[in-house]
Amino acid sequence: MEMPLTPLEFSRRARKLYADRIAVIDGELRFTYREFFDRCDRWSYALQQMGIVQGDRVAYIAPNTHAQLEAFYSVPQIGAILVPVNYRLSAEEFAYIINHSSAVAVCVHSDYLAAVASIKNQLPGVKHFIALEEEKEGWVSYEKLIKLSRIKYTSADIQEQDLVTINYTSGTTAQPKGVMITHRNAYMNSIGSLVHFNLSVKERYLWTLPMFHANGWTFVWTITACGGTHVCLRKTDAQSIFHLIKRENITLFCAAPTVLISIVNAPEDLRKQAPAGIRVITAGAPPAAATIERIENELGWDLIQVYGLTETAPFISICEALPEHCHLSSSQSAVIKARQGVELITSGELMVIDGEDNEVPHDGTTLGEIVTRGNVVMKGYYNDPEATNKVLVNGWFHTGDMAVIHPDGYIEIRDRLKDVIISGGENISSVEVESVLLRHPSVKEVAIVGMPHEKWGQSPHAFVVLHQGHSLTEEDLRSFVGQHLASFKKPQWVTFVKELPKTATGKIQKYVLRGGRSNI
Repeated sequence: MEMPLTPLEFSRRARKLYADRIAVIDGELRFTYREFFDRCDRWSYALQQMGIVQGDRVAYIAPNTHAQLEAFYSVPQIGAILVPVNYRLSAEEFAYIINHSSAVAVCVHSDYLAAVASIKNQLPGVKHFIALEEEKEGWVSYEKLIKLSRIKYTSADIQEQDLVTINYTSGTTAQPKGVMITHRNAYMNSIGSLVHFNLSVKERYLWTLPMFHANGWTFVWTITACGGTHVCLRKTDAQSIFHLIKRENITLFCAAPTVLISIVNAPEDLRKQAPAGIRVITAGAPPAAATIERIENELGWDLIQVYGLTETAPFISICEALPEHCHLSSSQSAVIKARQGVELITSGELMVIDGEDNEVPHDGTTLGEIVTRGNVVMKGYYNDPEATNKVLVNGWFHTGDMAVIHPDGYIEIRDRLKDVIISGGENISSVEVESVLLRHPSVKEVAIVGMPHEKWGQSPHAFVVLHQGHSLTEEDLRSFVGQHLASFKKPQWVTFVKELPKTATGKIQKYVLRGGRSNI
C-alpha cells in the first residue's frame, strides 16, 4: 500500500531509531528524541482537547526555541495547519496574518505577549491564546498543559496534498500573501536536502535561520530525518553564533548573505577560535563572490549556495560542486559558487525563459525569467486566487527573478525583475554592481537601486555601509566600479549609511531605499 509523502514520516522513523540521541538543545535544556516527541504528543493531545480539529489553523509567534520547533510536529500530526509568523512584524501586521489565515489558536513567546495582547479585540476568530514560556493571566500556559496532558492523541488521516503550513511572505509592496505548502512539498524539499548536502546522524545544526522563514528551509524536519541535533539560537548575532559553534560542536548551519557578512566582519578573536570544516548553506539573496571567498579562505568553512522561494518550499536549485571545480583558484571558485546552479534531483524542472516563453541561450549573457514546475511548487496563495493566477501560468511558477544560463548549464541570478535598472536602454544588474563594490576593502555592505534620472530614465544609486574607521568619497567608489564594469554601470549617486533596512531573514528591503535618498 502506498503511503502519503509527509515530513511526519521522518518523526516516525526518528522515534524508532534515535530515541536516546539528543534531539534539541535550547540554552541549558537538552531533550532526547524520546523526550522531544513525548512533548509534541502531549501538546497534540492538548490541542485536540481545546477543540482543534483537522484543517484548523494554529499560529505561532516565536523565535527559534524548542517550543517553536515542537509546533512543526504537534500541529500537523493532528491534521491542523501551522502558521509560523514573522515575529519582527508589528502588532497590526500580526492581526492581519492571524485574521487572514483564520487561525483559531495563537501561541506566543514571552517577548511578544504584550504586542498580541494589544490586538486581542481585533482577533474575533481566535478561541485560544497560549503563552509559550510563562504563565500569564488570561492566557493558557503551554508548559503547564504539556505536563498535565496525556501522551496519546488521535492521529489524523493525512494526505500528501493536505496543507502542512501557510507561510506568509514579507509583503514588501502589498499585504503579505499566505503561501500554501503541502505535506508533499515539504517532504520532497527535505529529501532533496538530505541527498545534496549528504546529511547524516552526526549533524549538529545551529538555528541561525528563523524557523518561521519557509519552515526554516524545511530543516525543522530535515535534521530530524537524519537523526541530527537541533541547536536553538534565539537571537542571531556574531558573538552568539561563534559561541555556540564552539560550545556545541556545530557542523552545519544556514544563513542569508547578510548574516555571512556579519560573520566575516566579526572581531578577529571570535573568528580565530572558530573551528574549520563547518558547512554553511546560504540562500535568500545572491551572495557576493568576495563574501564567499572570505568564508572559505579565512574561516576554512565550506559554503554551498541554494536558490528558491517561499513559494517553492523553498529550494529549486543548488550550486553543485563538480570535480573540475577543484582545480580552480579560490577567487575563480568563489565566482562559480556565487551562481545559483542546477536543479535539485527532487525539485522538478527549472528554465530561464524570454518574453516569448522560449529558453534563453546558454551564453551567460542573455537575460530571462526563472520559471519552475514540479514537486515543491506551492498549492497557491491562501484565499487569493487572483495573486495565484498571476504567478502560476500554464503549470509553471514564475519567480520574478532574472537570470542567465552559463554554457555549463548553471544559472546565475542577475536581479529581481523589478530590480533590473534600465538606463538609457541598457539593462544594469544591481547584483553585479553590488558584487564589485563588495570587493572594495572599505565596503562592509551595499545595496544598489534604480532611481529616476532626467536623461537616462534610471541610474544606479549605491547605499553603502563602510567598515568602522574607514572613509571613502563618492568618487572613490565610482572610480572603483569603473575599473571593473562598463562606465554606464557606475553609480550616479552614492549615499553612506550606518545600516541597511532588512527583513527578519536578512534580505535588504530595496523598496525602502527607493522611497527617497533623504529617508535613510
